[in-house]
Amino acid sequence: MKKTALYDKHVSLGAKIVPFAGFEMPVQYAGINEEHFAVREKAGMFDVSHMGQFFIEGPSAKDLLQFVTSNNVDALENGKAQYSCLPNETGGIVDDLIVYKMEDEKYFVVVNASNIDKDWNHIAQYNAKFGAKMTNASDEMSLIAIQGPKATEILQKLTETDLSAIPYYHFTVGSVAGFSDVIISNTGYTGSGGFEIYFNNDNAEQIWDALTEAGQDFGLIPCGLASRDTLRLEKGFCLYGNDINDTTSPLEAGLGWITKFDKDFVNKAFLENQKAEGITKKLVGFEMLEKAIPRHDYEVVDADGKIIGKVTSGTMSPMKKVGIGLAYVDTPNFKLDSEIFIRIRNKDIPAKVVKLPFV
Repeated sequence: MKKTALYDKHVSLGAKIVPFAGFEMPVQYAGINEEHFAVREKAGMFDVSHMGQFFIEGPSAKDLLQFVTSNNVDALENGKAQYSCLPNETGGIVDDLIVYKMEDEKYFVVVNASNIDKDWNHIAQYNAKFGAKMTNASDEMSLIAIQGPKATEILQKLTETDLSAIPYYHFTVGSVAGFSDVIISNTGYTGSGGFEIYFNNDNAEQIWDALTEAGQDFGLIPCGLASRDTLRLEKGFCLYGNDINDTTSPLEAGLGWITKFDKDFVNKAFLENQKAEGITKKLVGFEMLEKAIPRHDYEVVDADGKIIGKVTSGTMSPMKKVGIGLAYVDTPNFKLDSEIFIRIRNKDIPAKVVKLPFV
């Protein structure tokens, strides 16, 4: 198992450590609900250094990314980031990712921890035609996400960069806590605002400590993977391996908005055809109508008990105090307000298809 540069820090803080995507990661510190509400109301800090980071550079860098990703890289200007995915050759998704345009011929790509090797090989396979310079910086870089309504104030204490001048899904390179060359990105996976900062492993503990100190008066606490999951689910964000994978298409996953058909990309014809014919299943949000917690892989059935889908993610929403989840549901049951049932221990519990986000 790999360890992030902050592993010893997590252990010293009493975090519960679990294996995740090949890493020893903190799943929680004080408790899921306490961490969840800290991020919604004040601020929380996550070590997400297990994520993968690639640099793609050279005259053909843009053309390579334009072909392997679903979104339109032409829309990126320097200092802007873009959510996207890597379509595969069979109609599914290799991974979802963020593409950052650093300079005209230099891009920074952030991928999921469990897919680092898979994504690298996938992009490299197509790069044989383009010849861009690819660098896998995953083992050298750390990533801290500071999230919540107080996150900007806390981070602003440690940098001369004007954070209010960085719009959502934009970034800059500056100094944090005295360390230069930090990528300061107005992105996150919690839906509560804040920043993600990328820097060299050597500076990880000092930056973590500086953030901890800067956040003392703001209620900042360290947070683990469990609250990260409840936070992203309340906002309806997909988790690779649960809600999207090699067999789910971007259109079925509700990611048509990052699938741009005004350019050529991997397996474009298949997705164009799927769009024209219409999808037969769709990822939807649902809320339980009785007290129950839906879980990954629970069956979704209709009023007659016929299986019409499967739950991909589920939890008890800390904010709403009801069971919420995402599920792939067959047509026509994926329409808003459709009544569906979640099969929990041989009982069919009623639920309703709702609009995302949950909160």
